[in-house]
Order: sequence, then structure tokens, then C-alpha cells
Amino acid sequence: MVLQLVLLAALALCGHCSKQDLDGMQRVVGGTEARSHAWPSQISLQYSSSGGWYHTCGGTLIQRNWVMTAAHCVDRKLNFRVVAGEHNLNANDGSEQIFGVSKIIIHPNWNSNNPAAGYDIALLRLSGNANLNSYVKLAALPREGTILPNNYACYISGWGLTRTNGQLSSTLLQAYLPVVDYQICSSPSYWGSTVKNTMICAGGDGVRSGCQGDSGGPLHCAVNGQYQVHGVTSFVSSQGCNVRNKPTVFTRVSAYISWISKVIAQN
Repeated sequence: MVLQLVLLAALALCGHCSKQDLDGMQRVVGGTEARSHAWPSQISLQYSSSGGWYHTCGGTLIQRNWVMTAAHCVDRKLNFRVVAGEHNLNANDGSEQIFGVSKIIIHPNWNSNNPAAGYDIALLRLSGNANLNSYVKLAALPREGTILPNNYACYISGWGLTRTNGQLSSTLLQAYLPVVDYQICSSPSYWGSTVKNTMICAGGDGVRSGCQGDSGGPLHCAVNGQYQVHGVTSFVSSQGCNVRNKPTVFTRVSAYISWISKVIAQN
């Protein structure tokens, strides 16, 4: 049986949210505010509506002019921009760098009518090159095929809802989400056949999770003393964001390293 899942773009929550709606929405369930610019490869993906810009998803800066995010964040016709060096969405810290999106490349096997099939990954080519500094840095990606063991320590970060049907946080939040390995996550009492081996599960304690607005953002896991981005936030249970034994599900980045390299080389 395929369990109902909810993709985690903020737009999926309320369509074209007004600024009042978004100001009242928070993110990362059970998390705490991240130290300012603790995750310098994290970006805010925003869309324009009625003369304003609104956060919809997270993403990761992987080259000076390339961002990795979730396919479901960008599979609709909207005008997007990327903000790097962001911490508080409602304040200008002077560290932000804003870029237009010149090209959107969604994985060719992504099917918005069947998100449980996987392939929830997209690359955005930016209109310019990011200036790398202490606020804006490139993410390290895992080696192709890397599989992290059960209970491996990782962190999600994002501006998503802080509780199911809650509100978006103005500041970047983070939460500890240990890995739930594929054997456990695909068992009947967890996600069953909904989860594929090209995905990575993390969390599921019923307290901490990703939520709407976190989509496309990173799952950071320290390997050999360096944080790598092992996941792209994809979906949670339709029963709620922080449901016990329904871990947050991410696209497993290590399954797409060759595709990422090929896209960047050809574009």
C-alpha cells in the first residue's frame, strides 16, 4: 500500500500565500535557530507574486552558479530567484546575495503525478556567480553511492513550518535527524514500498522533522570531519510532519552524483 505523502514546498501548503500568511508560518519541526550562517551553502528559493518575493523552498549552493533543490519545488511556471547568505528572511543583514534563475533542469524521470517514484531533484543555473565568503560557501557532496548507516548523525536546516499546519520561521532553523536506514524505513511499520533505495530517511521520533517550506533544502551529515549534503528534502506523511515512524524522506544525493556532474558539464 502506498501511504499518502506530502511534498514539502511552502506553495503546496497554501497556493499563492499572502505575505501575512507567510509571516505567520514557521519551519523545521522541533528545531532550534541555527547559529547565524552556520550552514553557508543553504539558500532560500523564492517566487514572485503581487510585487513581492516569497520563500517556497530551500536549496544548496553546489557551484558558484548552480543550486541543487527538489524537482517539485520548480515544476510549475513561476518566476524564481535565489537568495544566498540568508538567515532572517524578514531582515537585511547585508550578507545576502540575490540571483535570478537562468535555467531550471529537472531530473528527466521526475513525475509530479507519482512523487513516490523518486527523482525529486533539480538543478538551477544562476544568472551570476556567487561571491564566496564566510556567509556563502559551496556545499561538499558525498562520493557516488555512499550509504550512511542507521542512526548516523545528520541535521536538517530550513525555514519550513515549525509544526504541522503552523507557520514559517523568519530565521533559519536546524534539527538533529539521525538516519533511518533503508531496511528499516522500507519496512511495513515505517514507509513500506513508498520509500525507494534512491532516497534517504532521517528522524521519525515524532518530535523533530522537516515540514512545508523545507523542501529542496539540505540534510547535512559530517563525514571525515566535513559536513556533506547527503539529502534533498522531499516529503513527509500526510498525517503530519512529525509523525512517529514516518521519518522525513530525502532524495539521496549520492545516487545522483553522475547526473549532477553531467548536467553542469553540458550547461
